[in-house]
Amino acid sequence: RRGEYGKALGCFNNALKLRAGDKHCLVARSKCYLKLGDTENSLKDAEASLQNDKTFSKGLYQKAETLYTMGDFEFALVFYHRGYRLRPELQKFRLGIEKSQEAIVNCVGSPSSVKLENKEDLCFISRQAESKKANQKLQIKLTKDQKWTRKQKPVRNPKTERQLLGELYADKAYLEKLLKDEDLMESRTKQGIKVADLVLSGISYLDTRSEFWQQQKPIYARVRERKLKQQRWIQDKKRKPAEVGRYIVKSMEDIDMMLTGGSPEESCKKAERVLKTIQGWSDDEVPNKNELIGNLHSCIGSAQLEMGQLEAALQSHKMDLELARQNDLPDAISRALDNIGRVYARIGKFQQAIDTWEEKIPMAKSSLEKTWLFHEIGRCYLKLNKAEAAQNYGQKSLQSADEEGDVDWQLHATVLVAQAQVKLKDYHSAIMNFEKALEKAKLIHNEAAQKAIIIALDDVSKSFIEELNERREE
Repeated sequence: RRGEYGKALGCFNNALKLRAGDKHCLVARSKCYLKLGDTENSLKDAEASLQNDKTFSKGLYQKAETLYTMGDFEFALVFYHRGYRLRPELQKFRLGIEKSQEAIVNCVGSPSSVKLENKEDLCFISRQAESKKANQKLQIKLTKDQKWTRKQKPVRNPKTERQLLGELYADKAYLEKLLKDEDLMESRTKQGIKVADLVLSGISYLDTRSEFWQQQKPIYARVRERKLKQQRWIQDKKRKPAEVGRYIVKSMEDIDMMLTGGSPEESCKKAERVLKTIQGWSDDEVPNKNELIGNLHSCIGSAQLEMGQLEAALQSHKMDLELARQNDLPDAISRALDNIGRVYARIGKFQQAIDTWEEKIPMAKSSLEKTWLFHEIGRCYLKLNKAEAAQNYGQKSLQSADEEGDVDWQLHATVLVAQAQVKLKDYHSAIMNFEKALEKAKLIHNEAAQKAIIIALDDVSKSFIEELNERREE
């Protein structure tokens, strides 16, 4: 946070030695790499954080941010959309979608202005692959009579380039001047690297950055935006929308980071401070004010749940639900019902949890979401000794898990069905399902689940034998 990314990188490297593959640590290291300009390693870490959990929202956001920085706006847009579908309450995904779409239009124009031709031997190549090829072409081969030159890109107006590069323009001019010193270009560093290669790679990097900034927001767009800002400042000295947006995104990131990092108290305090601040702003300054306030109540409720403040958490999530219904926000309604059900289940009010979650069922958007929902409802019915209903929901959960192809949830759902069958004294079916669950636990190397299932199998087998003996006696 102090901007000492090199030191932070070393610490994250040590942390990953202690816990290899930790997805939160990988995302944090990816951010460091990105700040240091190492986009290749940043992308590797972001992708590694998603290896075992494709729905990890922080990993999706970091991958999208890295791709955006690399100039792969189309791919970035894909991952911003994926993250937004999973976590629509996070403002940063919506902002990512907007800036990617703007950058794409700046690059190629509006969709109506693009004409595609169907040619043979079409291939799909990412923008970073194209830039790698371009960099390779920049490598210079010298003959006796050749001087140090580089492949010239279309000449850009010096004034335009100065505006794009800002303070870096002087650095580029200095590097280009060095190219004219033939003796220096022939020399090597202590590590054996050609000075020419270093100079050319520096110029290539600055060219790539200026292209990226031109695509992200062309000069004409910047000039126009500056004029509009000046007009707005003269007309009304309110907060700038960009400043409000940055404050909101940064605040929501901090709140989420504190909660997932095991600091629910800090997360709750921060969310309460941000809520108070935003409530004092006008609707013009924050267009989606009510949606944001509901989201903050949701964050406060989640932090309170982690702290064990169950009644307070319930009230916070109910406020989120009320705001969502007042403003007709389907995604927020679904989120609030989800959280309210969790709190009821934690309190032990299983029927209220069931009623809440059953209201949410039509809003579930994916098989994975339905899998979790059906499983939790079934688990509540099992707690209420309504074994038949528990079995039905367990089978629904298993069906959704099969559709998703998620072995973890297939395991949980199969165990739930087996437990319900034990309650129904359908021991033969229960044994078969416990054996299926054991196979799945072995498949994902879940030793704790294997031990628990073996104990459950032993118990149900004894009950089955006792039942058989009683039948024989009869």
